[in-house]
Amino acid sequence: MVKAILWDVDGTLLDFLAAEKAAVQRLFGEFGLGECTDEMVARYSAINESYWKRLERGEITKQQVLIGRYREFFAEVGVDPSLAEPFNARYQLALGDTVVYQDGSLSIVKALHGKVKQYVVSNGTVVAQTRKLERSHLGEWMDGVFLSEELGAEKPSPAFFEKVFAALPDIPKEDMLIVGDSLTSDMKGGLMAGIPTCWYNPQSLPRPADMAIAFEIQNLQQVYDLL
Repeated sequence: MVKAILWDVDGTLLDFLAAEKAAVQRLFGEFGLGECTDEMVARYSAINESYWKRLERGEITKQQVLIGRYREFFAEVGVDPSLAEPFNARYQLALGDTVVYQDGSLSIVKALHGKVKQYVVSNGTVVAQTRKLERSHLGEWMDGVFLSEELGAEKPSPAFFEKVFAALPDIPKEDMLIVGDSLTSDMKGGLMAGIPTCWYNPQSLPRPADMAIAFEIQNLQQVYDLL
């Protein structure tokens, strides 16, 4: 019986790629850097993802992700890499300015409010996630928010989930369900922590044979069927 849902945000409740594209392209204009084409955004997105994967593996710090991704991207596209830090600072706020819900996620969390406990579990920065949850109104319907920056540990680290469990002592692990799009962060983290996992897989990608994922959904509306 599911008593608590642990929701990932980026790529699950909210369309992260849409927000990322809007923020990067707008900030290129604000910083007077010229046009940022869709191809450039795609390249940035790939670089960004590679940095977050390295963070998940414990190879680099969060700060190295936030600044390093822009230093590398700017060097490739001919922008002064010294702008990486101020650009990133502005980007953290700009990310929350474009809200695109995945599969009517706001109506889902509103409908589930009071029926099951709902918590955010995210590796995103405090600045970015706080703004997203506020602008999207998703935060109004959550029973709590767990951000890696505040917990001092990143998904999929067991240390992240141990701190979540410590904050929710009245909810058995087997009665939790983590819902997320990332195999390497959400699903791996849930499996290592010993809680049921639900992979949000809207693109119907092949499921890894070596991951014992409990549930798989292509649309967030299917969460109702799991409850």
